[in-house]
Amino acid sequence: MSSVKNRALSSRELQAFGDELDALRARHFATLGGSDARYIRKVVAAVRWTGVAGRALLFLGAFVHSVLVPAWIAGVLLLALSKILENMELAHNVIHGQYDWMGDPALQGKTYEWDIVGTSENWRKTHNFRHHTYTNVRGLDDDIGYGLLRIFPEQRWHPFFLTQPFVAVVFALLFEWGIAIQDLRIGRVLAGKMTLKQLWRQARPVGRKISKQMLKDYVLFPALAGPFFLPVLLGNVAANLIRNVWTYVVIFCGHFTADAETFPKECVRNESRGHWYLRQLRGSSNLTGGKWMDVMTGNLSHQIEHHFYPDIPANRYAAMAVEVKDICARYGQHYNTGSMPRQFGQVMWRILRHAFPSKPARREPLPAGAQLDAG
Repeated sequence: MSSVKNRALSSRELQAFGDELDALRARHFATLGGSDARYIRKVVAAVRWTGVAGRALLFLGAFVHSVLVPAWIAGVLLLALSKILENMELAHNVIHGQYDWMGDPALQGKTYEWDIVGTSENWRKTHNFRHHTYTNVRGLDDDIGYGLLRIFPEQRWHPFFLTQPFVAVVFALLFEWGIAIQDLRIGRVLAGKMTLKQLWRQARPVGRKISKQMLKDYVLFPALAGPFFLPVLLGNVAANLIRNVWTYVVIFCGHFTADAETFPKECVRNESRGHWYLRQLRGSSNLTGGKWMDVMTGNLSHQIEHHFYPDIPANRYAAMAVEVKDICARYGQHYNTGSMPRQFGQVMWRILRHAFPSKPARREPLPAGAQLDAG
């Protein structure tokens, strides 16, 4: 259990806390403009050209056997880089509507489709709405363990969780597939709450997206290599696996460290803006590492700021974090940040520890009508 202590806020302090964070958002939103547009267009170009270079090197290695191994390795790494940048710094942030104000049809949150087997439409429901509205609220946020893992002691234990150290590794490798089926809620079929016919109807858009992705990465591009189909195919598989594992690590570090908390459903009843910010803060974890860590994580190295301001361009988070950290310090609220090895080490400990029966931590009340309980 975390030993972090947050100062109890009076109703007046809680209101002021929320007002200061709202004012910070308003100041940054009012100054969005050319520099933000240039930044995201540079990201688009980086995604395109690292992808082209990666695929070119895979083909080079396939046709020129004397450079097969170094060209294949370089091609995989560049293609993985392209997919990571597209997934995290481009797609995730665009789908949040961070660049809708630009009026660019290619960067609209409601229409952008990303380069994974899951559909953007399902992600907008499970992530943009459900997760960001009910962050770490048990029974409302499906991202708590993704229906596969018991990461907090408040989650009910059953024997299946004894397998979760193995399940967690498989989930990391196949993370995009977990995202693809998350909104299908297959458990409802097993519980008799949904028929197979209903599931099939709901799964059709996901099936079409899966088919499109599989055709692109595992049929069309490898087929262009002719008799050297296999090295290109394996290169695409490897790049997707690298992207999946990296995304898994970043997301888990942002939500499931030792200091992260989960909350009961009652906490969202009549939740004020100040309470909402406190819940986002206590359910989030940041990563240190500087500019390249920010870019490679889609600025989810600033998960606290992202949970506070999901519709503000993520390239603003580093600057906003300086003020957010100061506000939290002045109000006696813990600002959870640390290196990736430290934060992910805590995540792995949670996965191992809570595979076995464990007792929930004691509840700590919040002021004025909402309660949070430590995870």
